This record gives sequence, structure tokens and C-alpha cells, in this order.
Amino acid sequence: MADQKIAAYICQGCGLGDRLDTKALAQIAKTDGKAHLIREHEFLCNADGVATIQKDIDEGVTHVAIAACSRRAKTEAFYFPTVALSRANLREGVIWIRPEGDEHQETTQEMAQDYVRMACAEAKRLIQPGGNPTAARNTTVLVVGGGVTGMTAALEASKTGYQVVLVEKSSQLGGWAGKLWKRAAYKEPFADPADTGVAEMAAAIEADKNIKVYLNATVAKTDGAPGRFNIDIATESGSVTQEHVGSIVQASGFNLYDIAKLPELGGGVNQNVVDQAGLEALAKAANGGAIKRADGGAVNSVVFVQCAGQRDDSGKHLSYCSGTCCLTSIKQAMYFKDQNPDIDTIVIFDDLRTPGNGEDFYRSAQKKGVTFTKGKVAGVAASGNGLKVTFNDLILGDENATIDADLVVLATGQVPNSGVNIDEKVEEGVDVKPISILNLNYRQGPDVPQLKQGFVDSHFICFPYESRRTGIYPAGPVRRPMDIAQAMEDATGATMKAVQAIENAAVGRAAHPRSGDLSFPSFRAEGCTQCKRCTVECPFGAIDEDEKRFPVFNEARCRRCGTCMGACPVRVISFENYSIDSVGSQIKAVDIPDEFQEKPRILILACENDAYPALDMAGMNHNEYSAYVRIIPVRCLGSVNLIWVTDALNSGYDGVMMMGCKHGDNYQCHFVKGSEIASIRLSKVDETLKSLNLETERVQNYEVAITDIERVPQLINDYAAKIQEIGLSPFKF
Repeated sequence: MADQKIAAYICQGCGLGDRLDTKALAQIAKTDGKAHLIREHEFLCNADGVATIQKDIDEGVTHVAIAACSRRAKTEAFYFPTVALSRANLREGVIWIRPEGDEHQETTQEMAQDYVRMACAEAKRLIQPGGNPTAARNTTVLVVGGGVTGMTAALEASKTGYQVVLVEKSSQLGGWAGKLWKRAAYKEPFADPADTGVAEMAAAIEADKNIKVYLNATVAKTDGAPGRFNIDIATESGSVTQEHVGSIVQASGFNLYDIAKLPELGGGVNQNVVDQAGLEALAKAANGGAIKRADGGAVNSVVFVQCAGQRDDSGKHLSYCSGTCCLTSIKQAMYFKDQNPDIDTIVIFDDLRTPGNGEDFYRSAQKKGVTFTKGKVAGVAASGNGLKVTFNDLILGDENATIDADLVVLATGQVPNSGVNIDEKVEEGVDVKPISILNLNYRQGPDVPQLKQGFVDSHFICFPYESRRTGIYPAGPVRRPMDIAQAMEDATGATMKAVQAIENAAVGRAAHPRSGDLSFPSFRAEGCTQCKRCTVECPFGAIDEDEKRFPVFNEARCRRCGTCMGACPVRVISFENYSIDSVGSQIKAVDIPDEFQEKPRILILACENDAYPALDMAGMNHNEYSAYVRIIPVRCLGSVNLIWVTDALNSGYDGVMMMGCKHGDNYQCHFVKGSEIASIRLSKVDETLKSLNLETERVQNYEVAITDIERVPQLINDYAAKIQEIGLSPFKF
């Protein structure tokens, strides 16, 4: 620490100089913060301000504390990669959330002074990380699956100049799309079924020198990490070839829900009841001519039954909507009308959904004579040489009706080919094949974790394609049900993530969401108790053990969330730029008023991904909240070590608020399990508080979304009122 030279910079811009005594802040940085160099500047983020900081760095400053705006703002201006940097949020976190007026000046100034103290304290505990010393750069992308999703991923990766290894389990490329006669219309005027384009894509891959294709092959083993995956590829002949890749796109596709599970609808019972894949096979065999039944009989009437085994709330079948079946049935109904307009073609639906083309494709089918009727099919039974469909006609007011048909097509749903699922409950009725797709050499299991319906756990809104296995990116229907157009778009997005992972791994940076972070975890072996909590709680399988049972960190897999740091009971795990000490020093740096001043202090540990941005936006909207809170952003609530809570209470804080992302089935945690793990840990705090004769209300955990701009200030104010009600902490006395 002796060679540290700490500089503190106090900004006067954006109204800071008008609302705060910046000279007093500079004095605090000198006396309490022990900064070696203190400067005030009228507008720190302008060219002159930035040049001033850089000049000081060039002349020997090693640690910088900037007291200005939020650490989420002006990141490009305040980018100084050679020094350790901390930020004191005086704009969004102080003057924008406090009312003006002399009666508020004292508490507003106290807030600002504490944040300056905290920034200086944090800066002293930071080390500028140098990057992962085991960084690796293999620039090949592995694509698992040769359907439309996989082919698109391979072609897109090749366009960026990357080499690609494409593994397909069957004898040819194309997947489900290769089995189609036509695809649903995907561009204006959305009038007719379109060519699939599979043959052209397969030809493009065959002609692409950047793409190596393995057919009749599977992935027998996946080992390693981003930038250095080792892949064993098993071929039909029994040989095993090893490939070395930098990242992986999992495009293993789907299967249709088993039609035999729908005997009440004739599935698996009558050969003239087929699923949508079965009809495609009949259409391909007809090759544009009259579609015939499997027994060779003519089709003069056909009924399409939507939501067959889907959207089922009984738990017997699929609970979800596959989203693509309505368009597929409209397309297949056109097969008949385009060949012979006299064929009776009826689609029985509950809700008709046509994503991607509005109602144009549906209207086109109507013009061709396809009949659409809203109803719920109760049964399909043999009737002479044909079939009788019984349904509840919802248009005519719950009346039972029957339709005779030569052929019935059941619109069954998509079931993902996700592989083995060991840590999530798969929904009853979903057949997830007990065959591994990736055969991962991870202690957590051989495949990417899945959601309860069997789809790969990759949040498709907040952080798409990012699985819990760093460097592995699911795409297409393995992630959620989707059609060809959606799958191609999905594949492109996943490929971009795969390329980013390779580029980050090459220079030792985190992949996401802390992209660019050069830190990585380390630990003090002499203090480790070998409890394995870090290994078990890591959401990303980034920690193993050596032969002595000490943790071994796989830095390239690590997302830098700090969950391991929060889990460690002896506090021996840390990052260069985020540690027990860097946060603990901020907690201790706050000036705690004594009991006679009657000014409570409330610590808020806020997740930097959702809660802290919500607080910033609350500041931008000038939503006021209590001047008694002191906020510290944390990488994830999972990184919160309970020592921070006990230190705060022992130091005289009157309460501690935790603000993390939503968890559960609809989680929003960027580190998937971090906030949930924190919630479990905090559930055990009540007994500790009681043993200290402290009210359990003094430590509270809240789930916060990034959109909670109005709610977060209200939570703070309500909590501050509660602290006032129960009284100041007895540790102040």
C-alpha cells in the first residue's frame, strides 16, 4: 500500500457546485479519505477535466476517486485503464433525490461527504486487474445441430471470418425444415406457402471453406472453457475425432409432441390421424399433386385440430403454446386448396396466432376457401372409411357439433432436444430425451440446465442466448418454440454472442454481463476450510477442487458475479477490483451519528444490474428518498457476504436493505441464481438478529426490477419510516 498515490477529484458541474459545499468535500477527501492529491473542477467530464486526471496519472497517481455522477454515467470520459478507479455518486445519488432548501442542506451535504469518504476508502482497496493469465484464443465456433438454426449460425460465423465445425446427427443437413414441403409465408405479400430454402443453405455450407461438417456424428465429450474447448466427436463408424474450439452454439432443435399420447384424438390409434410432420411427409410424397392418405385413399375433406396436447392446464400434456402451429396449419390447409379448391378444409382453433405476418397469411387462406371455426375438439373416432370429429362449437355458444373427415391433422407442439436435465424439474408430460447433447465434463451435469418445460435455461428477454455454461449459446427451438424465420434470427444473435465470447477469452476478459472486466477470483489457501460452498453455489460451474480439495477457479468460465465470495464463510475469496475489503471499507467509512443526533443510517446493498440502475433513473426523475441511506452497488446480491451485514450493524447502522433482482421461474437475475442464493442465505439472519437483541426488521431483502423507478424510492422511504418507528440501533449507545 505504501506505493499508492490516491487522487480525489470533486466535480462542480451539473449543479453540484450550486447544491454542495465542494470545498468541504475536498477537505473530507484529504482528512478522512487520506487522498494525496485533491482537485476541484468546474466540469470534470469535459476535455480539460479528463486531461487533468490523465496528466496526474502520467505523473504517478495510481488510485483515482471521482466524486461526480453515477458510475454508470460518463464511462467513456472516465476510462482510465491503468489505474484503480472508484466513483462517488453525488448527482443521481444525492442532489437529484434531495429537495432544495436550507432545511435540507445539512443532511444533503452529509450524504455527499459520506460518499466521498466511501469512494476514497474503496479506491485504496482496489487493484487494477491485469487480465486472466491463462487466456486462450481458439477462434473456431462449434455448432451442434444441422437444421436451419445450425446452418444459419455456421454461415453467419463464417461471414465474420471464423472457422466453424458443424456436427449433425443425421445423414444430411436440414433438420425439421428439410422434411417440409413448403414453409409458411415470411415476406410480403404473405399470400402463399414458400420454398424452405434448405437446399440452398446446405449448398452454401458445402461450398464454404471455413465450415467443416460432420454428418452422422454426435458430441461425445465437451471439456474446457471459452477459448479452449476440447470436443470429442463420435461418428457412425465408431471413430472419435477431437476438435478444439473457442465457443459453442447449441442448435439441437426439437421433436414434435408424441401423437400417441392423444388417443382420444385418434393419435397413435388411426393411421388417418397424423401430426403436422406426418402431413408434410404426405405432401412431399405428392410433390405438388393430390395429397393421399397413408392407405392411399383420396382426401376430399380434412380437419386441422389446433392446440392438440398443448396449452393444457391439467398437467397431462404441454402447458405452453408452441406459437408456430397455427401458421403451419394455415400453410398446410393451403396445400389442399391450391391443389383442389373443392376439398373441404377446416381449421378448428381455440385462439389463432400468426406471429410475423399479421393476419395477411390467414386472410389469404380464407380467400382460398379454408374454413376457420372456433371450438374445442373433444374426440376423433373412426367412422366407416373415414373419421368423425366431435367438438364444442364456441361460435354457436358451446353447442356440440360433428364433422366428417377423410384426414385429421393434429397440431402438436414442439418439445426441445435439450439433453439431460439434472437440476431442474421438467414439466410432467414433456419428453426430454435422456440422451446428452453436449456431454459436458462439468460437475453440475452433462448438459446446459433447463427450465421446467425442458427448454434450455436462456432468458429470452433480458439476456438471450446466455446459458449457465459460459461460452455455450443455445439458439432456435431448443430455447423456445419458434418457426424458421425466428430460428434464423435467433441463430444470428447466438453467433454474435459466441464470437464475443471468443474475443473476450483471448484477452482474459469476462464474457458477460460484465463484459470487459479483467478481474478474476483468487483465494488464500492458508485460510480455506475446504467447505466447498463456493464450488456448490457457483451458478456457472466455474469452480472445481484439486486433489487436496482446495478450490480451482476456471477463470474463462467465470462471470465475475462474486457469488463464491459471498458464499465463503472465512472470506478468503476476492477479486482485484471487488473484494470483502473493498465493500467492507466503504461500510466502515460512513460517519455514523451518535444517539443524541437522532439521525439514523441505513445501508443499501443494491445489485448493479437492476436495483442500482432503477435508483439512478429515480434520481433522473428527481424522485425523492431519505437522506439517511447510504448505497453501495454490488455485482450481484449473491456476492453479498453476511460479514458486511454484521459489520454494518456492529458499526451502528440502524438497518440494512438488500435490493436484488427477481428470482424464481420468471427470474431477472443476470447471474441466474445469485439473488435466489442470497435470499436463502438471508433467511437465516433472523436468528442472529434475535441473539443480538435486534429487531428482525432491521435487515430486509427486496426483489427489484430495473423498471421500479417509482417503487424503489417508496421502498426506501417506507423502510426509513419503519426504522424511525422501531428506534435507533442499541449499538449506538
